[in-house]
Amino acid sequence: MVKANEVLNNPEATKEEVEVAIAELTKALSGLEAKPGSTVDTSTSVKPGDKTVGVKTGDTTSMMYSLLGLAIASLGVYGSKKRKRIN
Repeated sequence: MVKANEVLNNPEATKEEVEVAIAELTKALSGLEAKPGSTVDTSTSVKPGDKTVGVKTGDTTSMMYSLLGLAIASLGVYGSKKRKRIN
């Protein structure tokens, strides 16, 4: 991958260098194997009335900050529109 990036960033790379980089990348790509891992169980679906636990993403930001920012931006747009009508 590093060699391919060097060829990509070299504006004076020859056609042979590009072809060698492509061949190496193709060889490396064909050598990759899928990593066995856990599969997602899609057989169970959420039905109305189910009590599911929310996803814990670690997001602790309050919605109040977002709404306050939106309100301030709206006031700014409203004020600029009103000022344009007066002039």
